[in-house]
Amino acid sequence: MKENFFKLMEANPVFASIKNEEGLETCRTSKEITVVLILYGDICHIGQIVETIKDAGKIAIVHMDLIEGLGGKETTVDFIKEHTAADGIISTRPALVKRGKELGLYAILRIFMLDSRAFENIQKQLNFVKPDALEILPGLIPKIIRRVSKMTKIPIIAGGLISEKEDVVAALSAGAISVSTTNVNVWKM
Repeated sequence: MKENFFKLMEANPVFASIKNEEGLETCRTSKEITVVLILYGDICHIGQIVETIKDAGKIAIVHMDLIEGLGGKETTVDFIKEHTAADGIISTRPALVKRGKELGLYAILRIFMLDSRAFENIQKQLNFVKPDALEILPGLIPKIIRRVSKMTKIPIIAGGLISEKEDVVAALSAGAISVSTTNVNVWKM
């Protein structure tokens, strides 16, 4: 039986996300990495990529949305289960994550938190899917704003999920020229 996913995450707070063969080789030989998220490959080679990770004694989780040749149907999760040694899947598609759970795979729902509508939809998705974990992106918006503002002279407007004064201050401090929000309380600050 698979280890409790929560305990696995506690013991391994950094998951390696790999997007090419160089990343695969680096994580394969790294003693610090235990869990690997596979963000590249195609239907013909995903089994080999997973096998390389498994042979290194690591947990392999396949990003269903990023593997060329896999579609958005639940049968693609069946394919991963039957034709690879993957321990789990990750996807932005709730139906795929739900199918992964049904098949006994670790199942991660990836959510892009772009605005308040995305935030409001989380509970509906969680009730339907019941994933083992959520991956919420982006993780470090002020840091990204800072990097982009250094790269261009074009003014940056930070939008999405701005709901408190500290959100406004963080965005402006990072280099945004202004923020956009649907939150009326922020409009009045």
